[in-house]
Amino acid sequence: MASAPLLPMSPRRQLSAGRLARRLTQLLAGLTMFGVSLAMMIRAQLGLAPWDVFHYGVAAHLPLSFGTVTIIVGAAVLLLWIPLREMPGLGTVANVFVIGLVTDVALAMLTTPGALWQRAVLLAAGIVLNGLAGALYIGSQLGPGPRDGLMTGLVRHTGRSVGVVRTAIELTVLAVGWLMGGVVGVGTVAYALAIGPIVHVLLPRVTVRLEPVSTQETQVGAALPKPSPSG
Repeated sequence: MASAPLLPMSPRRQLSAGRLARRLTQLLAGLTMFGVSLAMMIRAQLGLAPWDVFHYGVAAHLPLSFGTVTIIVGAAVLLLWIPLREMPGLGTVANVFVIGLVTDVALAMLTTPGALWQRAVLLAAGIVLNGLAGALYIGSQLGPGPRDGLMTGLVRHTGRSVGVVRTAIELTVLAVGWLMGGVVGVGTVAYALAIGPIVHVLLPRVTVRLEPVSTQETQVGAALPKPSPSG
């Protein structure tokens, strides 16, 4: 059986496209697992993904938790959708709040292992879980994360490729986060190299199949670039 395409849908269409209970469950499971995976990578202390380097750097200068900073930054990025005329879905809004809340809970439950090999295992497990979590919430087809929407909106308005825009955004937040004290290390490189292939393998297996409005929608959906699980 062919993999289900990611369909381009309006927020209203996302909610009326069918299999909503299954999709909501998958969305919440993915967002929860994403938050746990961030806590695992933070506790490994071997480097974070670019956006999380930024979140960590901001949190280092404010009396706020990592999760709270993640929520604030997600909401701020969502405001940037307005001039780009992007339309958030239910999953977009849930992404802003659920991941940050879960990350703080998971951080309170996890500690940093003493041995380097244990931290490496924790990092590797966190990256794999992050890829699975991202595939789950993207595959629920209830709207992209705020950072993915920023990327696709800039792609549409600038005419630049997804690769160029995504690289520019992530290098910018990585540099700013590092200058503010964010944790950059081997984990940052490992995440950059591994997350794409993990999502590429898992996303077709967890994308919920929906009936397209038209044949044209199916073709467009199949041709869309798959969002990254960076929120």
